[in-house]
Amino acid sequence: MSRIFNFSAGPAILPESVLLQAQAELLDYKGTGMSLMEMSHRSKPYDEVHMGTLSSLRSLAKIPDDFDILFMTGGASLQFALVPMNLSRGNPAGYVNTGAWSEKAIKEAEIQGIQVLDAGSSAASNHNHIPEVRLQGGLDYLHLTSNNTIFGTQWQSFPDPGDAKLVIDLSSDFLSRPIDWNHTGLVYAGAQKNAGPAGLTLVIIHKEYYEREKKSTPTMLRYSTHGKNDSLYNTPPTFLIYLFSLVLGYIEEQGGLTGIARYNQHKANLIYNALDAWPAFYLPHARKDSRSLMNITFNLANKELEKEFLSGSEKLGMDGLKGHRSVGGFRASIYNAMPEKGCQCLADYLNDFARKHG
Repeated sequence: MSRIFNFSAGPAILPESVLLQAQAELLDYKGTGMSLMEMSHRSKPYDEVHMGTLSSLRSLAKIPDDFDILFMTGGASLQFALVPMNLSRGNPAGYVNTGAWSEKAIKEAEIQGIQVLDAGSSAASNHNHIPEVRLQGGLDYLHLTSNNTIFGTQWQSFPDPGDAKLVIDLSSDFLSRPIDWNHTGLVYAGAQKNAGPAGLTLVIIHKEYYEREKKSTPTMLRYSTHGKNDSLYNTPPTFLIYLFSLVLGYIEEQGGLTGIARYNQHKANLIYNALDAWPAFYLPHARKDSRSLMNITFNLANKELEKEFLSGSEKLGMDGLKGHRSVGGFRASIYNAMPEKGCQCLADYLNDFARKHG
């Protein structure tokens, strides 16, 4: 079997060890005679997986006791609507616009009649940097997107939101580095970048937010429904949670979030160093002070070479490097499970291609 280097922005690469374990346990989970995906979510074997996963995530991410962990579905797109639905108290909500996903979150808040405060934007420069935050008092929350897959920018540290708390879309860098819980009220993330397959959404919410819920909010759209029932109010995505638990084990083996953060920095440096070595040939999109460790975006100075570059990369076993239409060019998504060997392969190719055509 030959596996390629999958640089797709998501659904993304999973650790090979996780896939192999899932394969080995697929038909007969721990001697039960059936697959875990066939089991009742009320069964003892699944309950051990479910509760064990909650405990493992709390330990790995150092989640304070006054936060609940929710297993949900619908991706970040559903959370764009649920955040204002559950957290708004009639005051303005601050949103920092750093790209397409921030804009979608803003739109969902505005649909509900929320007064959205422009707390900063990088739109004027086609989102090539993380902007300064503009604050005012009395906000219900301050929303930001931690990492921007399309434009290749990432918050290096989170701002102090003043008398509000942060609501953070962590979808594309969740569990890629330690999480700072200071000034944070809620984080959410689709699992399909760093934490598992598509379909599972993680929400980590301070319990005080349950007091803001409205009686008119449907039961399944309330965070408290899931938090107060350990995400077992209805049938959860059981097999996805199982796979997520295996990914948590993989991250622990890499030294936890501190270890995986060092590894991700090292992998990104390999590629950024190759791009920076040829400044007249490669044009990275993100400013250096805002560069993402997850999604590396760049163009070629000579666009006529783009088809040859992409074709050459595919011949070397690298897939998913075509950039988003908003930026063009190329994008290398190097999430947690991307091995160093894949990043080195791309770095070597960047150098070789520039030598050939530079």
